[in-house]
Amino acid sequence: MIRLQSVSVAYPNAVRPQEVLRDISLDLHDGRFTVVIGESGCGKTTLLNLIAGFLKPSSGFASIDNVPITGPGAERGVVFQSDTLLPWQTVQENVAFGLRLAGQSAQQRQAKAREYLALTGLRDYADAAIWELSGGMRQRVSLARALAVDPRFLLLDEPLGALDALTREQMQEHLLQVWKASGKGIFMITHSVEEALFLATDLVLLRARPGRVDSVSQLEFGARFAAGEPARSIKSDPDFVRLRQEILEQLLHPQAQHHPRSDVVLEDVLA
Repeated sequence: MIRLQSVSVAYPNAVRPQEVLRDISLDLHDGRFTVVIGESGCGKTTLLNLIAGFLKPSSGFASIDNVPITGPGAERGVVFQSDTLLPWQTVQENVAFGLRLAGQSAQQRQAKAREYLALTGLRDYADAAIWELSGGMRQRVSLARALAVDPRFLLLDEPLGALDALTREQMQEHLLQVWKASGKGIFMITHSVEEALFLATDLVLLRARPGRVDSVSQLEFGARFAAGEPARSIKSDPDFVRLRQEILEQLLHPQAQHHPRSDVVLEDVLA
């Protein structure tokens, strides 16, 4: 597993260091879907960059299987909010790009790319140009490319944030299907409460300024969808609705319990 032990991150500043994360301790287990939510500025992306190895902690310890994380590694695949696909390559060539860098043969690359295109529902688009795809399909190509190199963990940096509402719901379902089929550990950050509840097996709530863990909750809504229950049924479940409202209240009023506000306001706070 990936383990963070009392990790803090501070960025240099002309006057004094800016503390972004403080004393974060968190375990990310193989096969679990961990989702982090919190208001804007709470350090979600900094936390992902730390786990990915893009930056080092100012204090504390980050490791995978007790081996220190000192930089990016093949066991961690990253998918960003904006796709970084190569427009001059086909869908299949994009998915196979990492395999090509790893020195696999053309036959191996083709077989592996088609396997993950099928897993992400893009089997019929292998020879399509990137510019022919919708935003949601491009994100699925990014996901397939990350999966093709067979990482243990997928790190998802708000990958659905730029999508329209309908496509976003469809992509949530695709993510859960991929999670169930691949058995990968997934770490994802989002600013959508409903999305976080629907996807997470482990939901992490961060507080801001500086970012710190407020709570970690174990959930079963995503596992229920992966087991065959319809998404609409899950999202209308009284427990789902209750938890959604509780998290809204915690994010909007961390010191109060009963101050109802609209979801629109919350999304403005988190965006």
